[in-house]
Amino acid sequence: MRHTILARRYAKALFSLGKEQDKAEEYSAMLGDIAALYSESTAGLGDAVTNPMYPLDVRQKVMAKIAELIQADAIMTSFLNLLIEKKRADILPDIAYEMQAMVDKDQNISHGSIVSAVALDSSLLGKIQTTLEKLTGNRVILETQVDPSIIGGIIAKVGDLVLDGSIKTQLNGLKESIKGRE
Repeated sequence: MRHTILARRYAKALFSLGKEQDKAEEYSAMLGDIAALYSESTAGLGDAVTNPMYPLDVRQKVMAKIAELIQADAIMTSFLNLLIEKKRADILPDIAYEMQAMVDKDQNISHGSIVSAVALDSSLLGKIQTTLEKLTGNRVILETQVDPSIIGGIIAKVGDLVLDGSIKTQLNGLKESIKGRE
């Protein structure tokens, strides 16, 4: 929980600076790229910038090289250096997640998921997306999953909104109503 609060604070600070410079989305993308490097790196990039066994100047040089590779401006470079100085580089993936959430909220974008028993074609997905956008009032970005256990229908989730039209749920409801009559 503590990391989430810290990550949100750092993300909020960078988001505010990004809004002033009209670069919030760009900063979010940069943080996302670095966070991806953390998880994909087999060479231990996360360890190189977070391990206290390495001297501070070495960790700063590694982060400076990362900033150079992503073509970060002065504000982003200073932000990344601050994370090293304050020993907060380990929460950079969390900061990236919180920053993206802030950018999405600012742009009225919601993320959702569709679970169906079979793969859906693109025209049907488009109709579902349009309907969800009308219901939420936001632009919706959907992820799709196939789960044959729901038998048929779909389960749509966007934020707190859950629309369960699966046959499995309907059968369970019918089962419960029959049990209630006995």
